[in-house]
Amino acid sequence: MSCWDTVQAYAFRSIGYGERLLPRDDFTICQQVTLIGSGMIWNIYFGLLALLTGFVLATAVAVAKASDNLWLRRPANWFILVFRGSPLFIQFFLAYFLFLTLKQATGGFSWLTSAWAGALIVLFLNTAAYSAEIFYGALRSVPKGEVEAAEAYGMTGWTRFRRVVWPTMLRLAWPAYTNEAIFLFHATTLVFFTGFPAFQQKGDALYYANYFADKTFNPFVPYPIVAGYFILLTLIVIGAFGLVNKRLNRHLPQEARRKLRYRPQIIR
Repeated sequence: MSCWDTVQAYAFRSIGYGERLLPRDDFTICQQVTLIGSGMIWNIYFGLLALLTGFVLATAVAVAKASDNLWLRRPANWFILVFRGSPLFIQFFLAYFLFLTLKQATGGFSWLTSAWAGALIVLFLNTAAYSAEIFYGALRSVPKGEVEAAEAYGMTGWTRFRRVVWPTMLRLAWPAYTNEAIFLFHATTLVFFTGFPAFQQKGDALYYANYFADKTFNPFVPYPIVAGYFILLTLIVIGAFGLVNKRLNRHLPQEARRKLRYRPQIIR
């Protein structure tokens, strides 16, 4: 089988298209690169959907935390504390146990015990908590002069938040939020180690890397391939977020624009 035949057979195997059986012997670099790349589809799925939905919840939680209303502020504080205060790895296991218990008790909700849904919910809540803290700090840093100027123009309530406060909050928070987005995509590799099963051997990038490492007894080929894919994904995220950052700061002088800096989080 040529490399092109391998790509055609395995490029979309992780989502159920192509060759059903995994290679059993005579493993080639092309097979490993193709199958691990196929698994990256799931990592991108987890990261992208969690990021998009988590952004909305994070904004709401940040606004609630900054609110003077105790009934809004206290739940927001507890939400952030729970998901920032506990390890993501433990959250995966606790969520799987809760979803499995719910499935057994009701006879339904079996979809929650699948990685595509259950693991996604955990990532969504986790990134929402971290992002909410970033957005809250940015909200507190919005210059009072901008808010007072908006009020002088007659803007109040939702209009003032949408046209003045929210854009400024995003501009201030975007560099830190970019790092959170990068970490989120990296955190998708933890799904492999959790209780959420890979349905019919259709796993993520680390699933296929582990398969090849077990079969060849050589982890120094598949795992660097995974690292290479994630480095490429990181560069894409930095580039995309950099364009948004440029858009958010387009009204500022060149020397006053905030530049993105990738700061990896060693401990979380």
